[in-house]
Amino acid sequence: MSKNGKKHRKSKESIDSAKKYELSEALDVLLGFEKPKFDETVEIALNLGIDPKQADQIVRGSYSLPRGVGKEKRVVVFAEGPAAEEAAQAGAMAVGSDDLIEKISGGWMDFDVAIATPDQMKKVGKIARLLGPQGKMPSPKAGTVTKDVAETVKEFKAGKIEYRNDSSGNIQAPVGKRSFPKEHLQENIQAFIDHITKKRPAAVKGLFIRGIAISATMSPGISLQI
Repeated sequence: MSKNGKKHRKSKESIDSAKKYELSEALDVLLGFEKPKFDETVEIALNLGIDPKQADQIVRGSYSLPRGVGKEKRVVVFAEGPAAEEAAQAGAMAVGSDDLIEKISGGWMDFDVAIATPDQMKKVGKIARLLGPQGKMPSPKAGTVTKDVAETVKEFKAGKIEYRNDSSGNIQAPVGKRSFPKEHLQENIQAFIDHITKKRPAAVKGLFIRGIAISATMSPGISLQI
C-alpha cells in the first residue's frame, strides 16, 4: 500500500462511520488528519432530494464565500469594445471575442472561469462542446453572462464559486484550504449550506438536503448532521 493509501486508511479509522458529526466536531476531526506536503482544498458534498432529469429541479448558481477559497481564480472574458477594456482593467487574464474563441478551439483551456457579455453568447455557443464538459460555459444562472463584467471579474478572481448538481443530484464545491483557521472554514461551510437551502426548487417534494459530508483533497469524507 502506498504512503498516501496508508494515510487515508489511518484517517478513515479515526472516523465513526455510523455517526453524523456536528460541523465544529467534524472540522476538529478533519484538521486532525495527518497533513500531506501541500495545502489541501477542503470540499463539501451535498446529496439533494431532487430529480436531476427535470429542468425545474436543477440547482445551479454561484456564490461568494465569506472567507473566499484561498486561491485567486484565472478568469477569461468574451467581450468587445468598452466591456472588453473594463474586463482587462478588472484583472481578467485574457479578453477577446473571435480571437479568444479560436485560441480555445485550438486546445487552450488554462483558466478557471469564463465570463461573457450577452451579445457574445451566440459566438461562444460554437465552443460549448469544449467548455461545457469542464463546467466553464458561461451561463446566466451561474452569473457568468453579464453586462457588468468588471464587477463579475473581481468577484470570481476573489473566490466566487460556481456550482451545479450532477446527474445523481449531488453538489460538490470547494469551501477553503486546510490552512484556513477552523473558524473561517466553519463560516464558509455554514454559509454555503444556508445558501443551498434557500435554492430549493419549488417542484421538489419531501426532504431537500438528504446528506452532507466534508473532506480534504487526500482525506475520507466526514458526514454532518443536517
